[in-house]
Amino acid sequence: MTHSDRILMGPGPCNPYPEVIEAFSRPVLGHLDPEFIPLLDETGQRLRQAFSTTNPLTFPVSGTGSAGMEAAFVNFIEPGDTVVVGVNGVFGGRMCDVAARSGAEVVRVDAPWGTAIDPEQLLDAHPDPKIIAVVHAETSTGVRNDIAQLGAAKGDALLLIDCVTSLGGIPVELDEWNVDIAYSGTQKCLGVPPGLAPLSVSATGVERIVERPQSWYLDLNMIAKYVTGGSARAYHHTAPISMIYALHAGLGVLLDEGLEASFDRHRSAGEALQRGLVDMGFELFAQEGHRLPELTTVVVPADRLPSGLDEAGVRRRLLDDYGIEIGGGLGEFAGKVWRIGLMGHTARQRNVTLLLGALTEIMATPA
Repeated sequence: MTHSDRILMGPGPCNPYPEVIEAFSRPVLGHLDPEFIPLLDETGQRLRQAFSTTNPLTFPVSGTGSAGMEAAFVNFIEPGDTVVVGVNGVFGGRMCDVAARSGAEVVRVDAPWGTAIDPEQLLDAHPDPKIIAVVHAETSTGVRNDIAQLGAAKGDALLLIDCVTSLGGIPVELDEWNVDIAYSGTQKCLGVPPGLAPLSVSATGVERIVERPQSWYLDLNMIAKYVTGGSARAYHHTAPISMIYALHAGLGVLLDEGLEASFDRHRSAGEALQRGLVDMGFELFAQEGHRLPELTTVVVPADRLPSGLDEAGVRRRLLDDYGIEIGGGLGEFAGKVWRIGLMGHTARQRNVTLLLGALTEIMATPA
C-alpha cells in the first residue's frame, strides 16, 4: 500500500481536492510580484464567503491552525485582562494556555468531554470579561458547541471562536452570530494540506487590537491598516506562495459546490457513518444533538477487539491492510475512543462504505 493510496480519515489532514494538488504545480511567483497580489486579495474574499462575513480583516495567517489561535489571542490581550474560556476538550484547554501566556487572567468553564458547553455558564462566568472564547467544533471529542446565544448576549466582550474543524463542513455564520474573532485551519473541511490559518476579525475587534502584541510575527497592526484603510500593502513576511495557491483552489472548489451543498455532503456522509457504526454495535462518544458530522468519535469496544490487537493495533491494521487512517483519542481518552474524519474531499459515501467494510472484517476475528 503506497502513501498515495491512503484514505485519510483521521482528525488531522484529510485527502486534498484534486484541484488543490494541481495548484501546487503552478510556477512560484515572488511574494511581492504584482500578479500575486490580486490572487491574495481574491483568497481573502473567498474566505469571507466561507466565514459568512463582510469583515475586511479576513486573511490566511502564515502558519497552521495553532498560529491562528495564537494570533487570535495575542493581538487582543494585555496583562491582567480577563478571558473566559469554555473547555470540553483538548483545544479549549489549549486556548487557556495561550491566553495565560499572553498575560490574561483566565476564567475556565469546564464541561465533561463528549458534552457541549452550556452558553449560559460562559456568559455568567464573569461580569465583564475582555474575551469569551470557545471551540465551535472540538476536534478531540467530535462535539459542536453553540455560538449564536453567546453572540447575542456577550455585551462588550469580544467573542472568539475556533473554527478549525467546522469551516466548510457545517454552518459558520460570523456576522449573524456576532463573532468578533475567528480562526480556522486549511487541512480539515477546506480540503487543503496544513500550513495556513484563516483568520477573520470584526470591525469592533480591529478597534481593540493592542498597540504592541507579544508577538512580532503575528502582529496584525500592519495588515489591519492595509485592509481597512486602503493604504499601500506593507511588507511583513514572505508569504507561502504555494500554500496560498492551494487555499485559493480549495476555496474555489468549496464555493463552486456551494456552502449548503458542502454542508449537506458532510452531513450525509457523517450520518451514514454514525448509523453504520451503531448498527455494528459501537457506542458513539459525543453527546446526541451536538455530534459533528465531519468528525465522529466512537468508544473503543475493548471486550470485542480481535485477539492480539489493542485499539492502536486495529488502527494499524486499517492503515497497513486497507490504506485507511483513523485517529485515536487524546488526553484522558487516549486508547478509549477512535476519531474518524470525513472532511473536505474525504467526505464521501464511498469512503464510509470502505471503512465500515474494513472494520467489519477486522472485528470478525475472534476476541
